[in-house]
This record gives sequence, structure tokens and C-alpha cells, in this order.
Amino acid sequence: MASAPMHVTGYLPKDAPDPRIAQAAQARTLPVPVLGFTPQPSLDDVHLENIETGGGSMTVGISYTLWRNPADRSDPVNLADLDAEALRSLEQPSPHSRPAWLLETIERMHYPLLWEAVRTTWHRTPTEFSAPPTLLVAHAHHILANRFRAELGLAPALTDQRPTHPAHSADLLTERAVRPRPPVDVDGELRPALEIDTDPLIYALAVPLTPTSTLTAVVPRADLPHVTLAFARRTPPTPGSATDHGHVAG
Repeated sequence: MASAPMHVTGYLPKDAPDPRIAQAAQARTLPVPVLGFTPQPSLDDVHLENIETGGGSMTVGISYTLWRNPADRSDPVNLADLDAEALRSLEQPSPHSRPAWLLETIERMHYPLLWEAVRTTWHRTPTEFSAPPTLLVAHAHHILANRFRAELGLAPALTDQRPTHPAHSADLLTERAVRPRPPVDVDGELRPALEIDTDPLIYALAVPLTPTSTLTAVVPRADLPHVTLAFARRTPPTPGSATDHGHVAG
């Protein structure tokens, strides 16, 4: 089963527990190290994991706040492209005190998110579904179908409908699009890798880690100039501040 992105509705007391604590604990049960992008000024790990389990497999997806100008986080270029309704919803004051973690989450929603940009997937036993090309195509399709629905002419509601935009033929979403690419830095070691470099909206790569685990990453093409495609074991939050990410904008 999959853990859905965090949605908060209704009234939450100021002392409501931070759901990221439980998600972080579940992520630590992955039998292999969770990988993410190497630390870089343009990315903040939001420590909100998307976790899928079932059928002898487990996937942990990591999301990042993107800073187009990390040297000046107050620069408007860093803001997400939000419509008036979304902006109004974020800035509407609440008559109740809110938990600090919720206030931080709301503030971060003003900035672009690389949602589930990096996934670490583990299978108990190698199968056809654990092959790196299969996992890479699945991750690419997952991002396209959930983050680029308007561009692909898909209905707003989440469905299993595949992209039907003319720019995305079946060839772009199958393993035929997967090709070898130059090695990728993972924990300081260059490792063989695969890529999908034919889609106009996203770039995707995969790195086989072990016979039963694979790293995949999917980044919107518009954001590629701001991201270094190198990876490392993800640094967990420090004890006692599991969800303390500091100031969102400085």
C-alpha cells in the first residue's frame, strides 16, 4: 500500500502530533539505505516520505523544496507558480492556533516541490517487476500522471489513465525508451546507470544498487539546471528535531 501525500483539513489543535515522525520511522524499516540527492544549496529535503509496501517490496520516495536562487531565498524567482485561488487558500488566516509543523508545511507550499524526485526500491526476491528499466518507467509515469496532468490533457482527478498528449507516444513510456547513460555518483562511487531522455517534460535515471534494490530519480526538465544528479545515503533528521528544517525563507 502507498502512503499518500500529507493533506490537512479541518481543525488541528496546536499540540497535534507531526505525521512526519511516524513516516520517518516507517522509512527507516527499508532493508537497504534510503538514498537521496547529495546535499546541495538548491534543494531542501522536506522529510515527508512517500512509502509503498506490498508483494515483498518496499519503496521510499523523497521530495525536495527547490530554490532557484539559493543565495537569496527571499528572491521572488523562488516562488511556485500558484494561481490566485491556491494562493488565497494558503494565506487565509486561521481562527485557531496551528501546530508549528503545519505552519511550516503551509509556508513551504509557496515554493516549488520536486515531489518524489528520488526513490529507493527494494524487493525481497528479484522478479520481472524489480528490473531497473521497469522501475524507471514506473517512476517516470508516476510523476507524469500526477504532476503534469494539465500538460498531458488528463482529467484533474487521479486516475490510472496514461498520458495521451501527442508529444507522449507509447514509445516514450515503455522500456524501449530506456538507454544506458554515463555513470552516476552514488555515495562517492561512480556506478552504471540508465536513463529516459526522450520525454519533453521530465528526465529520469536509474541506478541498480544490488540485485534486489534500485535507485530511480525523476526531475522536471525545467528544473534540471538547478539540480546536481548525484546521490548519497539520506541524512535523517537529528534526534529531538525530527522535523525541524529551519527557516523556509531567509
